[in-house]
Amino acid sequence: MPRRLFAEYLGAAMLVAAVVGSGIMGTLLTNDDAVVLILNMMSTILALGALIWMLGPISGAHFNPAVTAVTLVKREINPGEGIAYIGVQILGGLSGVALANVMFDLPAFDPSSNARNGLPIWLGEIVATAGLILIIGALTRTGRGHLGPILVPAWIGAAYFFTSSTSFANPAVTIGRSMTDTFTGIAPSDVLPFIAFQLVAPPSEPFSPECSTPISTPSRSTYPTQSTRTSRPPKGSHVRQALGAVRLRS
Repeated sequence: MPRRLFAEYLGAAMLVAAVVGSGIMGTLLTNDDAVVLILNMMSTILALGALIWMLGPISGAHFNPAVTAVTLVKREINPGEGIAYIGVQILGGLSGVALANVMFDLPAFDPSSNARNGLPIWLGEIVATAGLILIIGALTRTGRGHLGPILVPAWIGAAYFFTSSTSFANPAVTIGRSMTDTFTGIAPSDVLPFIAFQLVAPPSEPFSPECSTPISTPSRSTYPTQSTRTSRPPKGSHVRQALGAVRLRS
């Protein structure tokens, strides 16, 4: 349990550090917001892919209270563990923003003045978070968790540009980003509405027919490894067996 919690803490911290730090670096390099956003997106998705690959086998690589909420509803983890996951994710988000701020000689915690509110932006968060949850659910159900480090960052990177909110899609990241008055910040007064609309999306996933995992057989890995998939004989094995049987009879 402590090892899994530390993995969730570290993943959330490094993710927020990548988001905030790349935003600060971008603004130091150029005044073009489009270029800054591209740099911010690239840094975020590369860090996210690496973190999922590295920490997924340990904790399931949630890094996100919305993802953990889905596993709780599906009873894949017990309530105590789920609450602990969410707690360390939020703590990780705050540690990550402090790290990024201090690396660029800014106050560790500097509440943002960047207003992000209104129905269009909130709708963007519903879309971004719903897409994320559905992709993770599809990876889990199909046993293709090895694609998680590719497909999850791909969705987040795309949603950076086609959603009005630039795809926060994560309550822990949202809380962390409220403590930096830089390019990626969000005003603290806008955090709760953002989180509320992020959490509108997850309920659609647990109620699909495939999602009925009993709590007695927990599956902590959000991105299951290929070894969890049902083994199948190699292509052509049935043909070789049939030919062998013919030779024996002859």
